[in-house]
Amino acid sequence: MRRLLGRPVDLDRAWDLHPQVSVRPEPFGALLYHFGTRKLSFLKDRRLLAVVQSLAQAPTARSACLAAGLGEDELPRYGRALAVLVQSSMVVGRTP
Repeated sequence: MRRLLGRPVDLDRAWDLHPQVSVRPEPFGALLYHFGTRKLSFLKDRRLLAVVQSLAQAPTARSACLAAGLGEDELPRYGRALAVLVQSSMVVGRTP
């Protein structure tokens, strides 16, 4: 399981918050609560929050990351963070 979580998501795919997830911004980042699974996730990075909040409007996760001001060298790290959110069903793939 650890190896799976270490892999970044496909940044060239469209992603979105699960419809049952609520985001509450906090000074440290944000709290994400999934009403279906009752899971709580902490985002400790405000730029990751910006990425997550812009997923719905962005054509791909890569474009959401770049719009949040991330550099190309930071994409693998944020891709792994998004993978954790996908694994916990906070973020889901968007179909065209």
